[in-house]
Amino acid sequence: MAIPVDSSSAPGASSRVRGAKERARGFRGPQTNGQASASGGSEVRRVAVLSVHSSPLAPPGVGDSGGMNVYVRALARELAARGVESDLYTRAASPDDPPVVEVEPGVRLLHLEAGPLHPVPKQTLPRHLCAFLCSLLRAGERYGPYDVLHSHYWLSGWVARRARERWGAPVVHSFHTLGRVKNATLVDGDQPEPPVRVAGEERVVATADRLVAPTPAEARQLVELYAASPAAVRIVPPGVDHARFRPGDRAAARAALGTRARFVIAFVGRIQPLKGADVAVRALAALAARQDALDVELLVVGGGSGNGGGEPARLERLAREAGVGGRVRFLPPQPHERLAEVFRAADVVLVPSYSESFGLVALEAQACGTPVVAAGLLASPRRLAAMGAAAARFAGAHGWDRTAARMLDIYGELTVPAAAEPVLEQTS
Repeated sequence: MAIPVDSSSAPGASSRVRGAKERARGFRGPQTNGQASASGGSEVRRVAVLSVHSSPLAPPGVGDSGGMNVYVRALARELAARGVESDLYTRAASPDDPPVVEVEPGVRLLHLEAGPLHPVPKQTLPRHLCAFLCSLLRAGERYGPYDVLHSHYWLSGWVARRARERWGAPVVHSFHTLGRVKNATLVDGDQPEPPVRVAGEERVVATADRLVAPTPAEARQLVELYAASPAAVRIVPPGVDHARFRPGDRAAARAALGTRARFVIAFVGRIQPLKGADVAVRALAALAARQDALDVELLVVGGGSGNGGGEPARLERLAREAGVGGRVRFLPPQPHERLAEVFRAADVVLVPSYSESFGLVALEAQACGTPVVAAGLLASPRRLAAMGAAAARFAGAHGWDRTAARMLDIYGELTVPAAAEPVLEQTS
């Protein structure tokens, strides 16, 4: 089944049939830029963003915090620059979490009480979704109304579809990862996603007004694995902060990190079986076996996550047993400013994940002029340099400003009043 890549329409269907399907699901006609259309559509001014299981302010690279957190905050920042306010709703995980945090002009973070005031495993969060919904509806009475609900991850999508019944606002949903895709790429030591997640994802797919996929591959997965309507799917690649992630002085970056190796390889991400950090260690061992005199260091940057709590210790043992313990250095999760130095210091960044919905790490590394590979390039300096230049060019076309502009188009599709249906006179 085809997926609309530019996706203002679904291929293979007439506009009349497509319009009937969209009206049946409560859709609105498209407009060009997410703002008021020439025919008098309403403007998108306020968005409620749901991120139930992970705070957008949490540092990525540890626990359940990762690319989604970066995505939510960066998108909200760009929307605010366009005059669109965002209220980011997340679960309070500590008694010290303030009810409201002014993140920046036009962006607020609201902590809602739902369950215990401490971190809980993501797998147990479904039992607290009703409490989160109740807190959200109360908060909406004070801070709403909203033009659009944008939910992230299936837990938030469950809440959003219920909130829509009360607020009457359309729902845009981003999954970020899909349970069925993860279960199809399980590795040793990993645990399958539970049936409750897959069932929840199916309900979100069936009820959301728009589904946002970062790549054509995920768009196809939504249709083929979850029976999503192609007319509801929109493809919007994430962006990268070009002010922070950009090519720079490699020698200075290496000095700041304290590395003196001739070649530097980097792995950046949460340390869990799915991310394949062990593949990076084994690749280093294979490289050392072929060229023992090669002066190379592997930086593993991140913290244990999910069922990977014991992964850092296992990786250290693996490196020692493979004879490269002295060539692997483990760094804790880094703030974005420091993370850019890691990318600039590296000759190559490895992304050996068994599945990735998009991979912000790859895009951020490319923006720093560092190629992202799954095979060795250290023996080909010219090819390495060419790939680094190509990486920077590719990343240059993926700014958060473009992501926000495309998202406003999608919001606008749902908020422009539907055109009146023509009345056909009956003739005798």
